[in-house]
Amino acid sequence: MLDLLRADRVLTVVRAPQIGDARDLCAALVAGGIHVVELTYTTPDLPRHLERAASTTAETGAVVGAGTVQTGAHAQQAVDAGAQFLVTPGQGPEAAAVADAARAAGIPVVLGALTPSEVMTALALGSDAVKIFPAHQFGPKYFKDLNGPFPGVPLIPSGGVNAGNARDFLSAGALAVSAGTDVVAPADVAAGNWQEITAKAATFCKALQ
Repeated sequence: MLDLLRADRVLTVVRAPQIGDARDLCAALVAGGIHVVELTYTTPDLPRHLERAASTTAETGAVVGAGTVQTGAHAQQAVDAGAQFLVTPGQGPEAAAVADAARAAGIPVVLGALTPSEVMTALALGSDAVKIFPAHQFGPKYFKDLNGPFPGVPLIPSGGVNAGNARDFLSAGALAVSAGTDVVAPADVAAGNWQEITAKAATFCKALQ
């Protein structure tokens, strides 16, 4: 997952009221150049979609994980469904349990953070990379500031990242960026507008060059 992020410089976070077919969604994103796909617990019936996506990765070429994981129970549920990585929005009381579940499964975990203290805590818990959320509130310059005390730490901005500012975050030192509704609009996901999603993914990837 981290190797793919270093190559693609982007992952997609899917937040939608429903997913027509998680396998086709992943195939559409890979066709547009995005291989790392984060399905989130804000989507109803996530384990079913996650299992569908994870069981077809050999066909699609995607690496599929679970996001908005906030409890140890959800972490284990996602692992059992085939998640290849876990992502949290921040560090709640069960952040350590989420990290432990990922470690036990041998998959990466990306803990959410905002402040330097939270980045330190995420690293102490064994986070393989750190998601900075909400990134757009602080902008790319904040990543330059974080790189001072945390050189070499893989940071991933999430929240408000789009084709217009993604390159700036990468130039400021981010490992990769999280693409959200700019690529996977909830209406497109629910309606199965796969060609539109492929086109948006390709446009986003082009903006990173």
